[in-house]
Amino acid sequence: MEKILIAIVDYGTGNVGSLGNMLHKIGQESELASTPDVLERADAILLPGVGAFDRGMGNLQASGLLETLTRRVRDEGVPVLGICLGMQLLARSSEEGTLPGLGWIDAVCRKFSFPPEDRQHKVPHMGWNAVIPRSGEALFAGMEPGALFYFVHSYHVVCADPGDVLGVSEYGETFTSAVRRDNVFGVQFHPEKSLRFGMRLLRNFCEGVGR
Repeated sequence: MEKILIAIVDYGTGNVGSLGNMLHKIGQESELASTPDVLERADAILLPGVGAFDRGMGNLQASGLLETLTRRVRDEGVPVLGICLGMQLLARSSEEGTLPGLGWIDAVCRKFSFPPEDRQHKVPHMGWNAVIPRSGEALFAGMEPGALFYFVHSYHVVCADPGDVLGVSEYGETFTSAVRRDNVFGVQFHPEKSLRFGMRLLRNFCEGVGR
């Protein structure tokens, strides 16, 4: 694998250690970005996140990273992969909070809602689930049909443009589990917890998806 620098945005809401460990396993150099200088040197960026939407956006705004992150992604075209809450922050807004999202994907985040008689589908959606990717997408290259990934989430992204939907999953309904617009990628699941399929997805991203 070509040696590039992956910056993992460290803004107080992400499972950054596990991501770094997974990247190390595939021989990929990474560095935690808690200051803008790391983002300036990055060839690609991971935006992880767990927890509530407003806390995530508030932490990102307070981190001192947002201006550099936006310039590098939006103006300079550096690839970014949002993970779990990080994917939701790519949207314009969320039902979970009041703060605006990054707006890099024209989408909103909606909470799963199932009728009381549906005892099969609980919220949050937690556990292993299949992702059906759009045909020919390099982010999912080399994976057999039915590849399983690990999810933990109560909200899901609803895209205004179907062309931004990179992959879907089923949980009481069909929901968007991966997105892409140009150099902006997002996955609702946790690749760092998804064993060999998560490892392969991160490898695909690091090997130059979208660059």
